[in-house]
Amino acid sequence: MNLPNKLTVLRMILVPFFVAALFVPFPHHYLVAGIIFAAASITDHLDGRIARRDNLITNFGKFLDPLADKILVISAMVCFVKLGFAELWAVLIIIAREFMVTSIRLVAVDEGKVIAANSWGKFKTISQIVAIGVILALQYVQELVELSLLPVFSVGVVSSGFFFTLIGHIFVLICTFFTVLSGGVYLKQNWYLIKNAK
Repeated sequence: MNLPNKLTVLRMILVPFFVAALFVPFPHHYLVAGIIFAAASITDHLDGRIARRDNLITNFGKFLDPLADKILVISAMVCFVKLGFAELWAVLIIIAREFMVTSIRLVAVDEGKVIAANSWGKFKTISQIVAIGVILALQYVQELVELSLLPVFSVGVVSSGFFFTLIGHIFVLICTFFTVLSGGVYLKQNWYLIKNAK
């Protein structure tokens, strides 16, 4: 197994530790979750870059890399629903889009075609990573308040906890918008594959 594929596998291995850090209420657990998520996101950048630079692109990597990305993001979003940081309907839309894109890619493979990621898909991925990062950062600040390491404060007439949760929901809505938009573009560009599928 080459280095890029090892980084991809590492990203998948980090997911259960990330989930555990979210739910086990030890001091600074949101900070730990954020560090794990950042490390996983960095491997996502590095594996593709190294594979292209050193000509180490493999079919195994082509299959596992997007799968690892989806597992990481969907795991985070599902956890956020449980924790009250995201709406269920928004996360279901994100999951449905990923299933749709994966299905179209499977049809394309059957037709002997390879579908490359477009710029809207990259915007979608960036918006998801930013949303997850912002939520983790804000919840860590709130955790510091609850640990009495920061003074209790409010934003206007609402508590910091309510305000941070609201901001998190807004970021999830933004990434849901880009998810729907990129999915629609993807579907339009590749509709011929579905239309002509046997």
